[in-house]
Amino acid sequence: MKTLTKEMQAAITPAKALELLTEGNKRFINNLKINRNLLQQANETSDGQHPFAVILSCIDSRTSAELIFDQGLGDIFSVRIAGNILNEDILGSMEFGCKVAGSKIIVVLGHTSCGAIKGACDHVEMGNLTSLLDKIRPAVDNELTVTENRNSANEEFVEKVTVINVKRTVKAIQERSPILKEMIETGQIGIVGGVQDIATGEVTFLPNTLTINAPAQSA
Repeated sequence: MKTLTKEMQAAITPAKALELLTEGNKRFINNLKINRNLLQQANETSDGQHPFAVILSCIDSRTSAELIFDQGLGDIFSVRIAGNILNEDILGSMEFGCKVAGSKIIVVLGHTSCGAIKGACDHVEMGNLTSLLDKIRPAVDNELTVTENRNSANEEFVEKVTVINVKRTVKAIQERSPILKEMIETGQIGIVGGVQDIATGEVTFLPNTLTINAPAQSA
């Protein structure tokens, strides 16, 4: 597998970027990962990196984006934080990844049985974790279809909150970053949300979170 160069990155469209991630996840769940010389990739990226995607996922030990999408060194920017929440530093990192470094798609990736989501569902308060879970709590409040047992013991409730949390983050990225919003609107980058099943490794992208626009035509 070749290490991404600037020219190779430039040739990748947002739609192709999503295809590369989808194909990589299929390889992962079928245990058919590509054989890479990671040491060689480390050497070849030492003078510069040209990742094609920015992936915001959870710190959960089972959700490494490089592994579940079968990507090598220099292929993706991986942003990880409990509950795949958003803050100014993460937005700034995404703006760097796309506007400066040339990535073509942003993925917000939640996962099943997320501890941070469960903590928010149970209204856990503990040190600095309290303020982090406060960022997830609106997703808990937005879930209105489950009326009983609205806590972490209810798997259905937890998974529905997980999806809402992903959708809210996808929306917030576009609302809070004029830079990324413009890049999405003009087709320079795409954005999508997804949920990983930690039992199978399979990632399901959420169609109603996907935005890939046709490139803006230059005058």
